[in-house]
Amino acid sequence: MEFRIGQGLDVHAFAEGDHVMLGGVRIPHSRGLAAHSDGDVALHALCDALLGAVARGDIGEHFPPGDDQWRGADSRQLLAGVSALLKQDGWRIVNLDLTIACERPRIAPHVAAMRETTAAVLDMPMEAVSVKATTTEKLGFCGRGEGIAALAVALIARD
Repeated sequence: MEFRIGQGLDVHAFAEGDHVMLGGVRIPHSRGLAAHSDGDVALHALCDALLGAVARGDIGEHFPPGDDQWRGADSRQLLAGVSALLKQDGWRIVNLDLTIACERPRIAPHVAAMRETTAAVLDMPMEAVSVKATTTEKLGFCGRGEGIAALAVALIARD
């Protein structure tokens, strides 16, 4: 059996809006995230982690931000597309670990829904999807409330 790991990082600044999308879940908030797609930093980081594990570039190469086809795109579709690429080459996702960094909105009440949504998109057990949140102790752009960051790690395998 062959194993590979990948990591992904995504960041989006806050913009006008009334919600953020994180982990495929709509979370009410006083601001939205500036992005070409729905701005789901969590799923974007997962896409990059999976693409990194198979050395297939990054999310911007597969879903270019300048392409109107992806304007306002649901990031669950992007993640499903990345998953299909992996399956084509015989890879399966063993587990995912995602960390979301922000001061607001509070993430903890939405963790279970993010895990369920991500697991459903990837057709994998929820027990193999970890979602955690942290603040940056008011340091940096996240700490100043200027945006949200997400870091993801993925382990994949094939026979």
